[in-house]
Amino acid sequence: MSEPVQFQVNGTAHAFALPRSTPLIYVLRNDLGLNGPKFGCGLGECGACTVLMDGVAARSCVTTLGTAEGRAITTLEGLGTLAAPHPVQAAFIAEQAAQCGYCLNGMIMTTVAFLARTPSPTEDEVRAALRYNLCRCGTHVEILRAVMRAAHGEASE
Repeated sequence: MSEPVQFQVNGTAHAFALPRSTPLIYVLRNDLGLNGPKFGCGLGECGACTVLMDGVAARSCVTTLGTAEGRAITTLEGLGTLAAPHPVQAAFIAEQAAQCGYCLNGMIMTTVAFLARTPSPTEDEVRAALRYNLCRCGTHVEILRAVMRAAHGEASE
């Protein structure tokens, strides 16, 4: 077995002596018990497994452990808490932007990364940013409202 792969998850350092080709989602869910990232398609197509890697949205089902080495990974659990949710989480709650909730991880994580680089987006920019995140329940209108609410700093109103 090779040297352990080291990286941070939600601010905590970790090292895993696993094959470097191991999908990151397996380590996050199975070894660290983080259930924010969901296993959806396994092909990086649906977005349910999205995490932030050094602040950039990344699909953890197609990101290998080797790619994560030395990086800072943030999962949904690392954004906020029940008592103090991240502004994007608070906006999604305020807009009731969920039905089954399976896509929420990807929608929220992608939104956090998007708003970090585009803090005052138009609705068309939001639609473009989230176009590769799939929601089968049809909460697209509520999700769009939640992103716009978060962008305008109205998360908890």
